[in-house]
Amino acid sequence: MHKLGVGYAMYFNKKYQRVGTLFQGSFRSVHVTREAHFIHLPFYIHANPLDLKFPTWRQRELTKPQEAMKFLENYRWSSFPDYIGRKNFPSVTQRAFLTDVFGKPKQYQATTLQLLKEMQLDTIRDIALEPIDE
Repeated sequence: MHKLGVGYAMYFNKKYQRVGTLFQGSFRSVHVTREAHFIHLPFYIHANPLDLKFPTWRQRELTKPQEAMKFLENYRWSSFPDYIGRKNFPSVTQRAFLTDVFGKPKQYQATTLQLLKEMQLDTIRDIALEPIDE
């Protein structure tokens, strides 16, 4: 990942005649070993952009889950719209796997909204890259 990041930064900087880093911090990962983690991972990944508009969502302070859902549905730089049936980056995403696991796009959308309402993040607390407060 480091080599990929450095290479892309060099390309981007040369193309746009700029200098400096493109990414915040270094690449981080967690080994997923339990099915419960695996099942919640796509939702957690797709919820990450909420940090931009709802910075306290990880502390279970999301008071407007419907508004948060609309934000995720319309957030351009996420694959979430593709997974709920809206074409955003269809040539980049591989949707078949999530469809096999979670059902049709509308089901994935409904499940995501339900998770935002319940905010039961305990299942993934030990694999989250950022702290999840109780």
